[in-house]
Amino acid sequence: MIPYEEIEVPVSGGTLAALRWPAADPEAPVVVALHGITANGLSWGAVARQLAGRVTLIAPDLRGRAASSALPGPYGIAAHADDVAALTEALGLGRVVLAGHSMGAFVAALAAVRHPDRFGPLLLVDGGVGFPAPTHLTPDELLTAVIGPAMDRLSMTFADRAAYRSFWQAHPAFAGDAWSDEVDAYIQRDLTGEEPALRSSCRIEAIRTDGVGLFDEEVLTAVRRLPAEATLLWAARGLMDEEQGLYDESRLAAADLDGTRVEPVAVKDVNHYTVLTGERGGREVADRLVAYAYA
Repeated sequence: MIPYEEIEVPVSGGTLAALRWPAADPEAPVVVALHGITANGLSWGAVARQLAGRVTLIAPDLRGRAASSALPGPYGIAAHADDVAALTEALGLGRVVLAGHSMGAFVAALAAVRHPDRFGPLLLVDGGVGFPAPTHLTPDELLTAVIGPAMDRLSMTFADRAAYRSFWQAHPAFAGDAWSDEVDAYIQRDLTGEEPALRSSCRIEAIRTDGVGLFDEEVLTAVRRLPAEATLLWAARGLMDEEQGLYDESRLAAADLDGTRVEPVAVKDVNHYTVLTGERGGREVADRLVAYAYA
């Protein structure tokens, strides 16, 4: 893990926590990066290392997660989008490159639409392009379909940090060499409480609201209304390292991105998590961010 700073900025209802990896040059561009639905800012640790000080990276813990878990509602994709705009304003940033992974990509797209003066090009990492919700599912069934076993984790308790580590190491997405000190730090940041009843810091009401909100019309159409160019880096494999990822050629064809400002780019040999946390995926993300930041 490379060193980072913990910062806080004022937002509606309180303060938003964020991690800041400073660039080697204080005048270097700034990139803001958003995590997935049950993640936190440290999910960007591998990308921060791969950036190697070429830009400053700021990754907030979104409202209802990790060090921002105490922030009250209202939750939802729009609330996160406005929080991110407030973060850039509080830090006195100009128009910055914005990145997002999974749910964070949907937040990034909506933030760019709602606050076009604050955000430039977007990097959407295995997210941001959505599909209408199946009408036969209840909200909770829909949420389970979106994030699967991750929802179950939120109601579990763990005897100690080693138990939580073992839980995650058994996840198919982190098998073999996919585990790293950076992944360990990221998942440990999620824990709160005291032994022997540690639990996820994610507020269930926030996760539920955000998950169902991914199917709001404003969120689904944001990617078609972007004020700047965007790249969608999509992982070949899925959340459980299954062969079917969230996106593939046929699904992207059905999404009909022609006429939008989004360029889809496949990343081979990664899954939904390792497209961000792994060596190959983290390097691809970092290089794309640098290219955008210095364009």
